[in-house]
Amino acid sequence: MLDAIQNFLSTTGIARMFETADWWKTAIMIIISFVLVYLAIVKQFEPLLLLPIAIGMLLTNLPGANLFHFDYFMGETLDFGLILRKGGLLDLLYLGVKLGIYPCLIFMGIGAMTDFGPLIANPKSLLIGAGAQLGVFVAFSAALLSGAFNPLEAASIGIIGGADGPTAITVTKELASHLLPAIAVAAYSYMALIPMIQPPFMKMLTTKKERQIKMTALRQVSKTEKILFPIVVTLVVGLIVPDAVVLIGCLMFGNLLNVCGVTDRLSKTAQNELMNIVTIFLGITVGATATADNFLHWRTLLIIACGLIAFCISTVGGLLTAKIMNWLTGGKINPLIGSAGVSAVPMAARVSQKVGQAEDPSNFLLMHAMGPNVAGVIGSAVAAGVFLSWF
Repeated sequence: MLDAIQNFLSTTGIARMFETADWWKTAIMIIISFVLVYLAIVKQFEPLLLLPIAIGMLLTNLPGANLFHFDYFMGETLDFGLILRKGGLLDLLYLGVKLGIYPCLIFMGIGAMTDFGPLIANPKSLLIGAGAQLGVFVAFSAALLSGAFNPLEAASIGIIGGADGPTAITVTKELASHLLPAIAVAAYSYMALIPMIQPPFMKMLTTKKERQIKMTALRQVSKTEKILFPIVVTLVVGLIVPDAVVLIGCLMFGNLLNVCGVTDRLSKTAQNELMNIVTIFLGITVGATATADNFLHWRTLLIIACGLIAFCISTVGGLLTAKIMNWLTGGKINPLIGSAGVSAVPMAARVSQKVGQAEDPSNFLLMHAMGPNVAGVIGSAVAAGVFLSWF
């Protein structure tokens, strides 16, 4: 009886936690997961993804749980037999990330939920979305010049500036999968912090007079235009940057399901059931990669710092592009919509609206900001395609 009790006690998570001298790293990761839970539930920072990431981080760091084995996925080829025989639940679910399935399905859902009408009505918004990708390439250069990262790792870090979690995951799992935990957490954290990060730059780079500019109503977009747009964009992007088609194609297919008018059931499935299921699987498995050995490293802090720089510069790039367009059009464009050029839909557009109404409550910028916002989604996917084609 005593032997049975002793054997039981030796197999508890508490006993296993103190078997190694690095037990404190495990404790730190569990505390970090609690902090993310707090931010998701109490502060409501991107809770739909931050909460699954936090729980995945907690599960993977519980001693003895053996739900996830990061080393199974580090080789050049996957040993599916090993994963199926010895893998835990999160190992099986992580195959959707490693094989690039989840990010593409997320993009399909985003496409089904997104109205490209503002972008079609004002095609000049594409320039703002392109300008907001400045941070991607600046952060890539900074990470590369730091000497701490190779070109593939630097590209994965730079894509954080696109403020698009699925895009960051797609690039990272292809180029530097060992950095996925830090990059995913950084990307989604900065997306959640948009209402805090962007307004200071918006006020610093625009005048009160510019923030009060009222833009004319957008023209009505026909159904034919809405149907042709996703088809044409897929074709053009596919001919120029084929590596971006995996994301752009799914994004535009989801949008086509929504606007064509004959696939309402499929569109609703993509927007709701499919999107929700994939979001859970993506979040919990990305969080599972944040093991103590993989996450608690000085390079993680450097990645988070480079990601913040990338996001801030992308915001500045969008604002400056909008200011130039305002000057070229004789003061017809409110520069505040430039900050929405990052890919976080629709949060960035809502921030533009909020800051604009703080200056003039009668000013409505939301629909105008949605143009650069959805252009940013396309821009970040194209930037990802550029990196994938380079490397």
